Amino acid sequence: MSLSDQEFLRYPDLALRSFGGAVVYANDESFAERENLIKPTAPLFDETDFGHKGKVYDGWETRRRRTPGHDWAIVRLGAPGVIHGVVVDTAWFKGNYPPEVSVEAAGFEGYPTVEELNAAEWTTIVPRSPVQGHHANVFTVTDDRRYTHVRLTMHPDGGIARLRVHGEAITDPRLLVAGGLDLVALENGGRVTGCSNEFYSSPTNLIAPGLTRTMGEGWENARRRDDGNDWVEFQLAGCGEVRLLELDTSYFLFNAPGAARVTGCDETVSDPADPDSWFTVLERTELLPDTRHRFVVADPRPATRLRLDVYPDGGLARFRAVGELSAEGRSALWLRWANALPEAQLRAALNAAGLTGDQAEQALASRPFDKADAIPAELTGGAF
Repeated sequence: MSLSDQEFLRYPDLALRSFGGAVVYANDESFAERENLIKPTAPLFDETDFGHKGKVYDGWETRRRRTPGHDWAIVRLGAPGVIHGVVVDTAWFKGNYPPEVSVEAAGFEGYPTVEELNAAEWTTIVPRSPVQGHHANVFTVTDDRRYTHVRLTMHPDGGIARLRVHGEAITDPRLLVAGGLDLVALENGGRVTGCSNEFYSSPTNLIAPGLTRTMGEGWENARRRDDGNDWVEFQLAGCGEVRLLELDTSYFLFNAPGAARVTGCDETVSDPADPDSWFTVLERTELLPDTRHRFVVADPRPATRLRLDVYPDGGLARFRAVGELSAEGRSALWLRWANALPEAQLRAALNAAGLTGDQAEQALASRPFDKADAIPAELTGGAF
């Protein structure tokens, strides 16, 4: 499919930082940081703003190259997919933009290291092409394959304000596990029940809604100086089977954990105080900085609690535990909700579900409900 310049701009920018994209490597960022490339905002400029390195630019800028070669940056897409077009925006770079650029793409399994990325084979999606300074340079892409990373190259050096990678996201079906409820999410009823260290920020941030915008919106512990490790323990929204874990180290560039492990416990059948009651949900696994890691759970088991261990220390942005409530967990959640509602709200909910005034009053009089099937079926949709 061939798209015009204006047509491909309708598609979302798959590289956006706000979508989970990250600039995972640049061979040089002497004047301006590589992370600026995927900011969601338009580039800014202040002609009076100088730092100890020189003029401050809202973009990625390398030193003046005195030897043959070129400079490059690698971007991990926040949403892998088919790329329909690229915009290389040199806004405010008027005398220091690169004369030419090229863009390549590649698809990777899992979470490749920088060494693996630089050693990989890449496919050219934008051949070496001239660009203008202080201009949004637009390139249509006709490749129909799904990619996870792009590599932007400047020939030979200079500055680029933004890189936009417009396309269609294609999800990995292996990650579409049955049951789509985040069992640990704060808004679903999950909570933190213990933490080894919260020196810089609260572990409750781990289960907050949405993606983080800064490192300060995650959980960061102090630097550990002993042989132990840091951890957080969570109470799930209800008993359920966790089938997909997400350990997000976004914005933790130099203080992410080296590795992590997740264990679980079902306190309805065993004592959490007994170490033998805990089972492995995710084996100890190495983590990368500034990365949303997703792991399919190999052997889902009912759990009411999870424990996240990080080795030896370091922070995370978010922790997700996606799965499905068990029958017992679903019943307990309904009971807690129905018994906790203010009388006026429960009456309104019963009326909205179709109960008459007398029927609603009769249900209200029977509170607290002792089991889920005592809640009017009209309200629960006949789930019990």
